[in-house]
Amino acid sequence: MAPALEISGLCVSYGRTEAVRGIDVSVQPGQVVCLIGANGAGKTSTMRAISGLAKIRQGQIRLNGTDITAWPAHRIAAQGLLQVPEGRQVFGELTVADNLALGAYLVSDRAEIAARQARVLQRFPRLRERLAQHAGSLSGGEQQMLAMGRALMGAPGVLLLDEPSMGLAPLFVDEIFAIIADLRREGTTILLVEQNASAALEVADQAYVLEQGRIVLSGTAADVAANEAVAAAYLGG
Repeated sequence: MAPALEISGLCVSYGRTEAVRGIDVSVQPGQVVCLIGANGAGKTSTMRAISGLAKIRQGQIRLNGTDITAWPAHRIAAQGLLQVPEGRQVFGELTVADNLALGAYLVSDRAEIAARQARVLQRFPRLRERLAQHAGSLSGGEQQMLAMGRALMGAPGVLLLDEPSMGLAPLFVDEIFAIIADLRREGTTILLVEQNASAALEVADQAYVLEQGRIVLSGTAADVAANEAVAAAYLGG
């Protein structure tokens, strides 16, 4: 089976600083694949490059076999590769309902939009209670749910999750990872960047460890979690 997302020799630089140095990552359909590493390892730069938000110096990105390396971000999103960015980035002055509607901006069928919203609200019941509230008035955990719900309104073929647990209370962290586990069971293809390595490895099928822009270890999530160096550096082992 061809990968849903395939990254080959990816290099990303900011001026003279090399953020990503020739990495290869493959995500099969229906898999959850996680990237773990310390701050500055190149995780978010990788995600931004995949979604067309960071300039690629070298390498190739293929989505379902199609080369999307030079595509602009809006065209990549229209192709079904959607990102929930680090820091959530909801539209604070708009209501929860309006934020969700923006996630389906490419859909003209009102019945389909309503059906998608119903599925999102079933997954995130807290949002149903807050549809008329401004997104900026939500807690951090609720904003993360809204950001994920907005992306799911676009019916993503591949979902990029960048640090979904960052800054959240433990209760919300548990809820977010329970939702990721549910999406995995439903066959959603996900590339996950997460500093909470233990939680990420529990929900992932495959894992890559990034250090200073390079992949230093990859394999099944279980094998990566069992690696002594990974345990010592990221799992408190």
